[in-house]
Amino acid sequence: MIYPYNDEQQTKQQLLVNELNKLTRHHMKNSAAYKAMIEKTSGYQEATSLDEVPYLPVQLFKLMDLLSIPAEDVIKVLTSSGTSGQQVSKIYLDKETSVSQTKSLVDVIKPILGAKRLPMVILDTKSVLKDRRSFSARGAGILGFANFGRRHFYALNDDMTVDWTGLQNFLEEYKGSKLLLFGFTFMVWKHVVQEAKLQNIKIDFGDSVLIHGGGWKKLQDEAVDPQTFNDEIKQVLGIGKVHNYYGMVEQVGSIFVECDHEHLHTPNFADVLIRDPLTFDPLAYGQQGLIQVLSLLPRSYPGHSLLTEDLGTIHGEDDCPCGWKGKHFSVAGRIPKSELRGCSDTFAFGIGGVK
Repeated sequence: MIYPYNDEQQTKQQLLVNELNKLTRHHMKNSAAYKAMIEKTSGYQEATSLDEVPYLPVQLFKLMDLLSIPAEDVIKVLTSSGTSGQQVSKIYLDKETSVSQTKSLVDVIKPILGAKRLPMVILDTKSVLKDRRSFSARGAGILGFANFGRRHFYALNDDMTVDWTGLQNFLEEYKGSKLLLFGFTFMVWKHVVQEAKLQNIKIDFGDSVLIHGGGWKKLQDEAVDPQTFNDEIKQVLGIGKVHNYYGMVEQVGSIFVECDHEHLHTPNFADVLIRDPLTFDPLAYGQQGLIQVLSLLPRSYPGHSLLTEDLGTIHGEDDCPCGWKGKHFSVAGRIPKSELRGCSDTFAFGIGGVK
């Protein structure tokens, strides 16, 4: 099964350009703030290629409330991760966008997990899901990926310690079964892997798969690269199959998952571009720059084309050994704040701080 990775890039690009143009017009019609920004910065004209689709800096969602629906249609508000005192992004979802994002997430993950729901270990605490209308990035991620599992076991207590006894009991109950594990990269590393090593605990998850994402910046600060992470996961927890993913709360549902060759892939309904951090010009494959993410999913807010603060490189298209079509790429980490010039603050307040 390779859906939704079956469209070759040339076919996919024309479809995306047409649909993204429709989304741009939709958001200009329904969001006065978005319309003002587009008209102030470049003026709107139909894009003929992906690099012509107007984009917003992702940081704008921390500075402004951006939505393209009436307030009474909002059914859920997602917030980005952030430490105390930090501004967080707020993403407003209506029923249509929420359903589309959930369905697309299922489509993206199905080629890895298949259609069968697996016994699932969530390497997090259940308390993060207390408020069902307002979710953090963690809560949104857990809720989305929980759809792929059954008999969910939350492995962390509220104080972030591991329930080792409960975990061992769960493993014994499903001995011989394929298990699904999900968690956020840094939390898996700090609260599970490192804690197991500290207490000299060995776990064997047997025939299992771990899907994880987010938090790489903290691991890079500790000099932990993806290969080290994967090696420790296999050695300490006995997990043989590990898939990283790249995504953000500003485009929940449009995630980019690693194939078996550890390449991040763009699905049929989403894509990435790489731009120069200083000029914002598109860069050729093989060159590192800022990642721009494009998605057909966001209709309740203007998040269909966003310039991130992450550095990445596109390595090729339609040529990954796994057989998945489209672009495959890697993420190097976040650009230092001091080097991100002329981006979100200038963009927002250069137009009079539109609210």
